Amino acid sequence: SHICLSISANFDAFGFYGLLFAMFSIVCLGSSVWGHHMFTVGLDVKTAVFFSSVTMIIGVPTG
Repeated sequence: SHICLSISANFDAFGFYGLLFAMFSIVCLGSSVWGHHMFTVGLDVKTAVFFSSVTMIIGVPTG
């Protein structure tokens, strides 16, 4: 991180709006991830795939 900081000569990795977008994305995706806790009640395959995919996608805004 120090190398990137010295090369770019910029103290912010992302702008303010990028940070807001990432936090908003995490909140929106996180509110729909609750379904991955419901695997024990017997979800159908399509629903299980949806919640698994959203759970994996939530890692994208976090970097």
